[in-house]
Amino acid sequence: MRYAVTGATGFLGANLVRHLLSEGHEVLALIRKPNELIEGLPIETSTVSLAVAEEAALADVLVGCDGIFHLAGIFDPSPGGEARMRTVHVEATGALCRAGARASVRRMVLCSSSITVGFGSRVAPGDEETPLDVDLAYGTRGALRAYHDTKLDAEHMVAQCTDIEGVIVNPDFIIGAWDVKPTSGQLLLSIARGRVPIYPRGGKCFQNATDCSAGHLLAMERGQPGRRYLLGSHNLSYREFMEKVAAVVNGRPPRWPLPNWVTSAAGLAGRVGSRIDAHRFAGLDGNVLRAMQSDRYRTDARARTELGLKPTPIEEGIEDAYRWFRERGYCA
Repeated sequence: MRYAVTGATGFLGANLVRHLLSEGHEVLALIRKPNELIEGLPIETSTVSLAVAEEAALADVLVGCDGIFHLAGIFDPSPGGEARMRTVHVEATGALCRAGARASVRRMVLCSSSITVGFGSRVAPGDEETPLDVDLAYGTRGALRAYHDTKLDAEHMVAQCTDIEGVIVNPDFIIGAWDVKPTSGQLLLSIARGRVPIYPRGGKCFQNATDCSAGHLLAMERGQPGRRYLLGSHNLSYREFMEKVAAVVNGRPPRWPLPNWVTSAAGLAGRVGSRIDAHRFAGLDGNVLRAMQSDRYRTDARARTELGLKPTPIEEGIEDAYRWFRERGYCA
């Protein structure tokens, strides 16, 4: 099969492209500019824009593709970020749906986020149908709420598209190689450098980047149109996850739970600091900090049952990430 991939130069996209190649598929990467994460791979690239105004050119590029993986996405807390997230998540998704239909592409898999899905306890984890109190979870305004809203709007657009079969996947916390920024791997690096004495009290769902990539392809091949699939296989407290990381990197696991008063103070500092440098203080968003102090577990039972997803141990993803970081000098 020949698949078009947006977001191929990102962490998850770089993993997906390699998974598709390993399964014998052809890849067309729709990129903004050349990037080291896909350099040297036997793929075709195109710098065609995903903008609505370029739909005709986009359709021409997509001719001959059997499916589209739409992974391009951003989280932008800076001034004007909400509009940029809407452009990338909603407008670009609409352009891809219409251009893909025009090019007779049969299916499209949208990579959304677990942020749009409800959650629960470890005993009763949330699934794709679990309701979510968005105001309580992410606030009524701000970058995190805008990220949720634009991702959910994109999901609705793909699910309701009648000219192309749309399937949605909702990844949770992903760990693995090719995390160039780094994103989720920053926690691993901090533990490897011995800089994490405390752990958040909450927990969430984790998954290896290789398993998440496999889930995307399975969704393309077997997913029901209009349906969404959670991709996250290991419900762990942050303490448990960080202890597993410490064991892999031969680091010291955190010893003390994070007091709630610290997160409250940090959230206040984040509100003040974001007025000066939104990106630098994005991690101190009060909603993010509260989430880390709570249990937000989900289940991938639907992906296992309907798609045939077979997750690997989370330690493999941690080892992949650590090996990749170490080989590129991140751990120095």
